[in-house]
Amino acid sequence: MNARRLGFGLFTLAMVAVLLGLGFWQLQRRAEKHALMAALDERLAAEPVALPASSQWSSLKAGADEFRRVRLTAVNLDLAAGGGVYASGSAVRDDISGPGKWQFAPALLESGEIVAVNIGFAPDPTPNSQAEAHAKRLVIRPPVQLTGYLRFPESAGMLTPNASADQRLWFTRDHLAMARALGWARDGQKIAPFYLDLESPVLVDGVKPGALHVRLKDDHLQYAITWFGLAAVMVIAFGFWLRAQRRG
Repeated sequence: MNARRLGFGLFTLAMVAVLLGLGFWQLQRRAEKHALMAALDERLAAEPVALPASSQWSSLKAGADEFRRVRLTAVNLDLAAGGGVYASGSAVRDDISGPGKWQFAPALLESGEIVAVNIGFAPDPTPNSQAEAHAKRLVIRPPVQLTGYLRFPESAGMLTPNASADQRLWFTRDHLAMARALGWARDGQKIAPFYLDLESPVLVDGVKPGALHVRLKDDHLQYAITWFGLAAVMVIAFGFWLRAQRRG
């Protein structure tokens, strides 16, 4: 009987230790999430700075630089050479709902490099929409000042449909794949490893740029309480079992 009590006691102790560990891990995740949210809010609220020189592009990383507000001057913005990314809404734009396309286009910098620009969301998903048809004909040649956010390419998931270069249609915001398929880089031009999510100005009627608002899901406290609660239940259940064993 003593061996049985000892075995069940050790099992309960191990389970309680695991549950407490999961609870404290969730609290750590919560602290990290809050730090990330504060960093993102700071980046989104900061005044836009000049786009870093191309020599610094390789040092830019999504974890440290995504959503930074920047400004740049494009000497040529060829909307006719761009493509669209299908979306059913947006997690970072309060003014976007329903299906449509993000319209991407290559912007030529004064230094000769190319930065992909997401010029905004066209809510009409049909290929013959007026905004999309207008964008296909439009090349903005005079220098134009653009303000927006640094973003980094997405990876396609297992269930993501294949892109169609013939239709200029993608399903992930992978501007590098778009640039390769549509031949944006000519004469060895360098393509930036990031793209610009345009905040302003409006370049095409019906294609909406805008401010971003990042909201991260934060359920870690509820998860921590659940794990701690299960640990408490294990201790209470063991106490009742042990008491019953002693009475028996």
